[in-house]
Order: sequence, then C-alpha cells, then structure tokens
Amino acid sequence: MNMKKLKKRYIALIALAVIILGGFLFQKQLAVLAFDLFLSDRVEAKLEEESYVPLVKDSTSAVKPEPVVFKSDPFSLMLLGTDQRGNETARSDTMIYAVVRPEDYKLLLISIPRDTYTEIIGHRDNKKDKITHAYAFGGQQMAKDTLEALLGHDIQYYATINFQGLKDAVDAIGGVPLPIKKDIVNKGADHEKFTIVGGKSNYSGEEALNYTRYREDSDFNRTKRQQVFIDVVANKMLSISQIGKIPELLDIMGENFKTDMEPSLIISLAKKFMGGKDMDISSFTVMGEGKKIDGVYYDIVDEEDLSEAQAMIDNWMNASTPVSQLIEPGKAANALEPKATATAE
Repeated sequence: MNMKKLKKRYIALIALAVIILGGFLFQKQLAVLAFDLFLSDRVEAKLEEESYVPLVKDSTSAVKPEPVVFKSDPFSLMLLGTDQRGNETARSDTMIYAVVRPEDYKLLLISIPRDTYTEIIGHRDNKKDKITHAYAFGGQQMAKDTLEALLGHDIQYYATINFQGLKDAVDAIGGVPLPIKKDIVNKGADHEKFTIVGGKSNYSGEEALNYTRYREDSDFNRTKRQQVFIDVVANKMLSISQIGKIPELLDIMGENFKTDMEPSLIISLAKKFMGGKDMDISSFTVMGEGKKIDGVYYDIVDEEDLSEAQAMIDNWMNASTPVSQLIEPGKAANALEPKATATAE
C-alpha cells in the first residue's frame, strides 16, 4: 500500500473517531439539533391545533399577543390531573402549583390535596367546598382562580391532562420506574379494585396510574406518590431515547392535554431541557386535618404549611434569588415524614 492511500485511511480513521467521540460527548446537543430540524415544526403545529386553549378571560382581547419564544425568568404553572372518563363531569384529582426556573433547571411542585376545604372562587358567592370541585364547576379558569386565592399568588399558565392520556403516554415511553417496595392493594368496598406488585424495576401505564390514584392510606401519601410520578415521567420524557417518540406522544395526548402555554414557548423550553442538565424537582404538600362538616369529609388547611408554601413561591419566583438561597421543601417537616390523617370516606 502506498503512502498516499495509507494517509487517506489514517485521516478517515481520525475523522470517524472524532465523529464517534463527538456523538458521545455532545449527544444531547445533537439530539436537540435533530429535534429542531425534523420535529419541532410538526410538534408546534400539533400543539397549536389540539392542545393550545387560552382561558376565556385571556382570549377576549381583539389583538392576539406576540408568541413567547423563550422564558428565562421563573414562571408559575398550574398542573391539573383530571379523572374524566368519556363525557362525564371531571374533577381535578391532582392540583399542583409549579414554579419553573429555566436557567437553573429547577422545578418546585406544591401539591394541594383534592379534599382541601377552601373558597371556590366564582361559584355560589365563593362558597367553601373541596378544591377538587372547582374544576368540575368551572373548568381551568375556576380552578386557577381558586388556587390563586388559596395560595395568594398569581398563576401564569395552566396545563391539564386526564388519566387516559397519562396511562397511554407512560406505555408509549416503555413504562417508568416507581419506588414500590411492597404490594399496593386497593380493596375498599367503594373503590376500584386493583393490585400493584412491589419490587418491580418498571411499571406500565395502568400500574403507574393506579399508583397515583391509590387512596386507602393518607391523603399526604397520595399526593407524595403523585409528585414522585411527575418526577420520574418528566426525567424519562426528557431523555435522549424518547425524542423520536414525541410525535407518537402528541398523537396519544390529543384531546387529553390542554394548556395556554404558547406552542413556541413549549418548544423552546423542551429544547433547553433536552440539551442541558437533568431537571431538579423539589416537592411540597400543603396538608391539613381531616374533619367532617355536615357529614362530608374535608381537609382543613394547616396554616403553617400554607405560610411555608407561600414563602417558597415568593422565594422561587424572585429571579434574583440565587440557587444557593432557594428555600428547599426538604427543610420542612411535612416533606420528610408523612402526617397521620384520616382516610376519605
């Protein structure tokens, strides 16, 4: 073999090594580039067509606001998981006030148990009821108004998904790992019967859904399971291996997912989180004391928990708060040990 051919092969081997090494070291950046080139336009169009639903109060303006391309400052988001089946009236089985800090890759989840007793803003002179009924009475807008009044903070966006969408999405990404050490058995006379086998490395959509819905222990533990579920699903969906499944996930979500976040904003955030470090999720639950009023079970809000949640929102929503000074839920008593509370009847 002459020196010229040998030199060409040598250069080719070096080029191949650079490509392989570059793909390994910069796989996240390459994945984002692939998403941007081949999927982002389709995803944005799908979101615009099926999922983007501004609230009535926000859509009365004659001039459509300019699309938000990216948010670097912290912003708030109401997450609702609904129990709708078919055309029946839905309630919000999961209600979370989230603070997203894009530049810090940080997410704060403040969960409100479904039986929390509070004023339902806009319904019968703001009569008190279970917070889960706000969505049933007035959809996302009433749920948003009610959660804002309870926590004393505005909400910039909402996102709603029903259980069917969650189940199918989990199956599409190949299941999720869940910290289930022993069997979970739902066997109450008035409850849906199911068993989730503990100790498995991966759980299906049906199992994951039942994990979040299990209600035969404290409401605190139920909300903690919902927070764990959001954590594992978010991290798996943002992994490189799931990028090619995004169109399938959007088809699955379809009518099951609604939000007033502009599609362009969702796309920009997705690219940032896919291309950066892992999202760090912190969780807190505003708990209360179980009590019957006129024969109906409610959670009466723990005022210390409520004050702590409000302080965390203030702290996290302040763009000037450095990461080192963010108030972490782990410092709160209710983030460490489950509280004893009555089981809903």
